[in-house]
Amino acid sequence: IVRRKDNGDMFTIGNVLKPKGYDVRYIYGGNAFFDNMGKYFGGNGYQVLDKRDIPENLVNHTTAWGVDDEASFNFTLQQCDKSYNEGNLFFNHIMTVSNHRPFTYPNGKIDIPGDAKSREGGVKYTDFAMREFFNLAKKQPWFNNTVFVIIADHCASSAGKTELPVDKYRIPAMIYSPGFIQPTHFNTLMSQIDIMPTVFGLLNFNYQSKFYGQDVLKSDYKPRALIATYQNLGLIKDNVLTIISPKQEVKQLKLSLIPNPKVASEFQLFYDQKPIATPRKDLENETISYYQTASEMLKNKKYQK
Repeated sequence: IVRRKDNGDMFTIGNVLKPKGYDVRYIYGGNAFFDNMGKYFGGNGYQVLDKRDIPENLVNHTTAWGVDDEASFNFTLQQCDKSYNEGNLFFNHIMTVSNHRPFTYPNGKIDIPGDAKSREGGVKYTDFAMREFFNLAKKQPWFNNTVFVIIADHCASSAGKTELPVDKYRIPAMIYSPGFIQPTHFNTLMSQIDIMPTVFGLLNFNYQSKFYGQDVLKSDYKPRALIATYQNLGLIKDNVLTIISPKQEVKQLKLSLIPNPKVASEFQLFYDQKPIATPRKDLENETISYYQTASEMLKNKKYQK
């Protein structure tokens, strides 16, 4: 969708928030030209801010991807303060870049050298930068009225694969608002697209939705997850992964957990994926319906706001 023609003025998260008086920004530690993100977000009512807008005095380190995570977070804090001081609500969608190859970051921040090119170091530095961000945010007058969402865009090595290994699509997701949201674990199957409808439910927002995502905390939520590559489109439901591919090929795999006794139950990742004995035509039809209706809506501009 981000790369399509006619992808402006669509129904988006920002479209829900702007009429409610929010400043809506997309803040990226790299160059927003990448993946057409600047044009996409800019055409959908977001103020686009990227590494070219981040002051040099905030930058500790740069790579081919962009600036260090601390720079992105400290710049975001400035934008939060700006909105607050102007009496505005704010929604800042931040995308960081340190946790990408070559996994370099400022030296002296964690116990793995910044030039070691270590994936573990990249993860640990991102974690360090987030902790610094929250330590600073807690001191701001807007902190107690803010909901923070921490989520990955994808896992390592998930792009461009022809198959759909389920472990490559398991991502962290946290909704954090101390004093407002009671801490709990939610381990029911869900999709990345469900996060913001769930946040809007927690905020008791009244809005007309075109989202495919659902509020997973509602009693009528039906667990499922959507995963895909460029050509293989998948639906996980009832412990079955249904994959539809070009030339009307359908594959259905039974998912059986391969337990690791050293890992807590909520963090188990690996599944045996074997063809099911009896095809599930109902799941095949449901998978087709998700992707076919989405395609139809986009072709006919029914997803514009």
